[in-house]
This record gives sequence, structure tokens and C-alpha cells, in this order.
Amino acid sequence: MSRLDSFIRRLKAQRACLDLAAGLVRGLDGEILELGLGNGRTYDHLRQLFPDRRIYVCERRVAAHPDCIPPAELLLLGDMRDTLQCARKLLGGRIALAHFDPGTGDSAASQALAAELAPLIPPLLRPGGILASEPAVAAAELKPIPLPQGVLPGRYQLYRRVSSRSSA
Repeated sequence: MSRLDSFIRRLKAQRACLDLAAGLVRGLDGEILELGLGNGRTYDHLRQLFPDRRIYVCERRVAAHPDCIPPAELLLLGDMRDTLQCARKLLGGRIALAHFDPGTGDSAASQALAAELAPLIPPLLRPGGILASEPAVAAAELKPIPLPQGVLPGRYQLYRRVSSRSSA
């Protein structure tokens, strides 16, 4: 498969997962969190899915299309290993949907970052909240949920936040 075909499949999987996740959190109060702005395409899609919710964004430095830059008060600038620790005071337990796509293009680097962030993401999610993630994220509070039809396992991941003491 060409790199172009792989990229297209990844974007289709991402969109399908975000669309499914939006339906899963439709009746759940809370904010939206974009972990990695990149060029802003996913942020723009989230704005379409959630026009009435605040969408917070964690990003090292903004390099997005000018139409896809969040308002300053919703932008958490810096390394996610630092900003997510600070975000816990601001957003802890209030996130209905978080999306994590580090956009490194390097699978090993993305997985290493996911491992570092795994303890920081679940405390931000409200119970029942959803994490959509390109790399796998391992945390006791996150339980995998079925992917949309047509999305191959491992291409993208969806998780629901449950209590670490619960097996459901």
C-alpha cells in the first residue's frame, strides 16, 4: 500500500471514530479536548460536530491554518506532558470527548508519547467520557469500545472512561 493510500485510510478511520464518538457523548455534559492541533483539520471537524461546546486544545506551538486556530482562552500551549498536568485543575473530570493524534508520522514516537501521557488523560475525562486516539493508550480507567464498521483494529482506538475499580 502506498503512503498516500495509508494516509487516506487513517483519515477515514479518524473521521469515522470521531463521528461515532460524537454520537456516544451527545447526551453527556462536558467539554471537548483536542490533544495536538497540527494544521487544524480535526479541530475544524470537532467544531462542526460540537458547535455549542468549548473545545480546548493542547499544542506545543501553533502552526495551523488561520481559520483553524482556537481562541486564546481555549489554547493550552506547551509540551503536553506539562500542559496536561496543569489542565487537570482547569478541566479535571469535565471532558466528554478527548481526541489524541500526535501527528508525529513515527509510530514508535507516537506510542512512546501515548505511554507517557496515559496516566494524565483519564483524570481529565468525565465518567463515561470517550477518548479517540491514533496510538493505543493503556490505562486501567480506559476500556476499549468497538470501532465503527470499516475501521480496522489498530488503525485507530476508541475508549470509554470507567472507574479503575470497575471492570465494566
